[in-house]
Amino acid sequence: MAEPSIFFAEVNERQGVFHRRAFLLGGCAGVGLVALGGQLAHLQLIETQRYEKLSANNQFNFRMTPPPRGLIVDRNGVVLASNRPNFRLMVAKDKGMDPAQTIKTLAEFVPLDDGRQARLLKDIANAPRRSPVQVMEDMSWEQFSAINIRAPELPGVTADMGEVRVYPYGGAFAHVIGYVAKVNKTDLTPSGPNADPILLNPGFRIGRQGVEQAFDLDLRGKPGAQKVEVDANGHEVSTDPAGDIRAIPGREIVLTLDADIQNRAEEVFGAQSGAAVMMDCRNGDILCMYSGPSFDANKFVRGLTGAEYRALAQYDHKPLFNKALTATYPPGSTFKTLVALAALENGYDPATVHVCSRAWAWGGRVWHCDKAHGALDMKGAIAQSCDIYFYQCALTLGPDRIAVVARKFGLGEVFDIGIPGQKAGLVPDTAYKRRAFKKDPVWHPGETPSMGIGQGYTHLNPLQLCVQASRLANGRKALHPRLIKSVGGVERPRGSDFGDLPFDPKHIDFVRSAMAAVTVVGTAAGLSDMGLGDIKMAGKSGTAQAFNYASGHGQHGATGEWKFRDHAWFIAFAPVDEPRYAMSVLVEHGGFGASTSGPLARELLRIALLKDPEIRARVEKPMPIPQAPAPQTDPDVVDPPTPAERAVDDAIRTPIP
Repeated sequence: MAEPSIFFAEVNERQGVFHRRAFLLGGCAGVGLVALGGQLAHLQLIETQRYEKLSANNQFNFRMTPPPRGLIVDRNGVVLASNRPNFRLMVAKDKGMDPAQTIKTLAEFVPLDDGRQARLLKDIANAPRRSPVQVMEDMSWEQFSAINIRAPELPGVTADMGEVRVYPYGGAFAHVIGYVAKVNKTDLTPSGPNADPILLNPGFRIGRQGVEQAFDLDLRGKPGAQKVEVDANGHEVSTDPAGDIRAIPGREIVLTLDADIQNRAEEVFGAQSGAAVMMDCRNGDILCMYSGPSFDANKFVRGLTGAEYRALAQYDHKPLFNKALTATYPPGSTFKTLVALAALENGYDPATVHVCSRAWAWGGRVWHCDKAHGALDMKGAIAQSCDIYFYQCALTLGPDRIAVVARKFGLGEVFDIGIPGQKAGLVPDTAYKRRAFKKDPVWHPGETPSMGIGQGYTHLNPLQLCVQASRLANGRKALHPRLIKSVGGVERPRGSDFGDLPFDPKHIDFVRSAMAAVTVVGTAAGLSDMGLGDIKMAGKSGTAQAFNYASGHGQHGATGEWKFRDHAWFIAFAPVDEPRYAMSVLVEHGGFGASTSGPLARELLRIALLKDPEIRARVEKPMPIPQAPAPQTDPDVVDPPTPAERAVDDAIRTPIP
């Protein structure tokens, strides 16, 4: 039997292959371990700070917060628009929440009617994920506490404290300052300042109307951020106040307005419709710009209901309309002052006399006046506001000469006062007639008499008439109105920096003396006395037709249906001897200017004068000591006492009870 043989060569070959493969795999594993170790060392030693930051970013987020809106103050630092804290309720759409059920639950704690709930659901559906939608502002402490206690049961619901705009004086400044409101889709732009993500924050508000709108970017400031800790799902679990980024408040805006005068204007107007504008006739600062009746701007911040807005919009006194800037009216007899000045500048003799018998036949028709004034020169015609005198005076001049002078006094001009809404109105001339009436481009002579008394095509706003009164009062400077005194501490140009009036000072002095006569012996007799000693007021009344009397709609004076009555104007300045303040007052459908607008102008000018330290010192100065009687030449001869002396002696001897 043959013995088995062993082939060691084959075994050795297989073992060698195994060893080579084992070494190869071990080498690859070793290289991998070395590479992995190197990468771990790189991450742990070199990239430590980077990944610490990334880890913190995963743990903490920054929630953008709106900046405090800049303050708006008057010339004396009285706050007209500020911010106050408020409790607000917000809901953000998130994974796992039921918006309908959440809103229904919230309605148990805060007032949410069915309509409001439907609108909120629509807003939540349209909002980006985790972008909060504001449910309610100005919650009470009880409502705020009740929701915060239940916060763990209400995913996506946040009740916190923010800021809301507040207007301490409600309606007195509403048309000038405007208000803020929520941002809507039309406010957002792809680029520029209105592309800022802060606009999407539910606590952010944008300016509407007035100063709030015109200086919105200055008032906004720069947003900040609140550092919050979040869980793996991005839900906030705590805050880290130390990491907050502080917001930068908006700039402060200082107005030239005086809060005392503006508030007094609201009081004296009451429910009447109209406007009052007052300027410092030395530098052009606007001290008062009131339009009434007004509205409470605070209600617009919270948001009006449909019924509230309709009540304002449909009221015939138009409280939403800024009558100081946007509305234009015939200036009536206030325009006669400039017709007179134009006449003087063109060589008209102020001693020229016209006879007013209440009716004047010319051009195939009869022109009327309020009463038969008799024979009057120019000064008497201004004082008595005689229409028939100025019909004939205007015919002597023609429309173009009158228009040139009127425009030099700011009529028909839009001024840069910083806020929008001005309407230029119209000072007509022959060029206007050619431009506006293509079928009848000729200025007819019969259109001139109406222009001479501030009627016809002439339409102006109260700001322009205040500028007219201010330039007449100043007599030298072409004053421009200034409403914005400074923005962020940077003062804006003064209204006295616009050159001089191109008129003979003697002619302006003549018109001013005639305006002084208006309040002494003229249509506004008795208004010159302001109860401030020797300080007197000058002015000019105006009664402007709102409708043609012949149409059957117009009502002369303060009779008949309100909307058909004449408009009542009054322009004035004081003191007469050293003018400081000038103004215009319009009472819409108020009847006669002297009896309706004149007393309002006197009261508002009186407030301004009493607040002026120099004028107040002049009013309060002691009376001079009476002179002692001259000594008798003959001591033995004594004249009998006069009745006045006997009365004084009796008063001295009478004991005080």
